[in-house]
Amino acid sequence: MPWLQLKIDSSAEQAEQIGNMLSANGAQAVTFVDAKDTPMYEPKPGEVMLWPDTQVVGLFDASDDMPSIINNLQKAKVLGKDFNYRLEPLEDKDWEREWMENFHPMQFGSRLWICPSWREVPDPDAVNVMLDPGLAFGTGTHPTTALCLKWLDGIDVEDKVVVDFGCGSGILALAALKLGAKKVIGIDIDPQALQASMENASRNNVADRLKVYLPDDQPSLKADIVMANILSGPLIELQDTITDYCKKGGSLVLSGILAEQIAKIEAAYAKDITLDPSVIEGEWARVSGIKI
Repeated sequence: MPWLQLKIDSSAEQAEQIGNMLSANGAQAVTFVDAKDTPMYEPKPGEVMLWPDTQVVGLFDASDDMPSIINNLQKAKVLGKDFNYRLEPLEDKDWEREWMENFHPMQFGSRLWICPSWREVPDPDAVNVMLDPGLAFGTGTHPTTALCLKWLDGIDVEDKVVVDFGCGSGILALAALKLGAKKVIGIDIDPQALQASMENASRNNVADRLKVYLPDDQPSLKADIVMANILSGPLIELQDTITDYCKKGGSLVLSGILAEQIAKIEAAYAKDITLDPSVIEGEWARVSGIKI
């Protein structure tokens, strides 16, 4: 199906109102795009953060009556008769198939491979995690996940109890299980993430060793290894909770951290963790250590 994109430059204050107007006029989807390459790293849970110069993009069916839609928008006070817009065709593609074709097997460390569930594994003798992310975060392509996977590949996971705090697609939990972990507890605020984790666990024949929970239902336990690949704000706010999952002498790894945020994370965790040297990949970082 061919599509049209209606692009309107806006301010952060007006963007949501314009987005609602586009939806009311038949837009199939509305997205907010940074119009001037302004960094915006960390919205809090439930918070919508927009750039000072925000572009609002409405996606319309090419058969829609765009002159009538634009005329409707011109009548709105927030835009006015002479508002600037661009109407552009969007290439008709099977976007899901295109994404699938560009998700390739990836190696992390010496033993571990993350493989799309629809592709052949390149090394049958390796530790292969078969992954279909679904709607949850985590394919291994983002540096934060890659940093954690490389760390996991480099430690002894055999027969360990592991907590994956913010499990997303379950990629870190599955990697730990395929590397020999006895049991993994996955925790996430998103029910779709828990569903994706369990589906991927079944795909990898390790569902019997993975248990997933929403934060309010999470059990009390002490784990040998605790992983939290989220964002620096929640890492700091939830420091006591995350650290408390780790038993004395256990290992802890944190990611989702920008390089310039390392000092804050280390300051928050140093009272409970003997810290390893932090590792940086691009603009992202990993912090790890041993529970005191």
